[in-house]
Amino acid sequence: MVISDDDALIRDALREVLDAEPDLEVVGVAADADEAIALTRRYAPAVVVLDVRMPGGGGGRAAREISRLAPGTGILALSAHADQAAVEEILRAGVAEYVVKGAPNRDIVAAVRRLGTGRTSG
Repeated sequence: MVISDDDALIRDALREVLDAEPDLEVVGVAADADEAIALTRRYAPAVVVLDVRMPGGGGGRAAREISRLAPGTGILALSAHADQAAVEEILRAGVAEYVVKGAPNRDIVAAVRRLGTGRTSG
């Protein structure tokens, strides 16, 4: 999977949590939308975890482009914002699941597994 967040602490924490799971593998980490798109193009991961608000046009732009480039990739939005308008906007962009930052790690891991079901790559 690919993780994309503009906050290095969050990127590192997510990578640590997800790489600790024996059935999950992080193949790339990005700090902005452009990097997330490039890593998706390179690795065609089963799952991409996107921060909703990040440089490069945000998670919405990244989700739209990733959906176009890799329609089989599941996209999980991770955001500090839980307002309904933001959720609806990101879901329209191609995101399959939305988790609010601060949710228990088990919820994030479960969402990644749901999205990655049936895929064998990162």
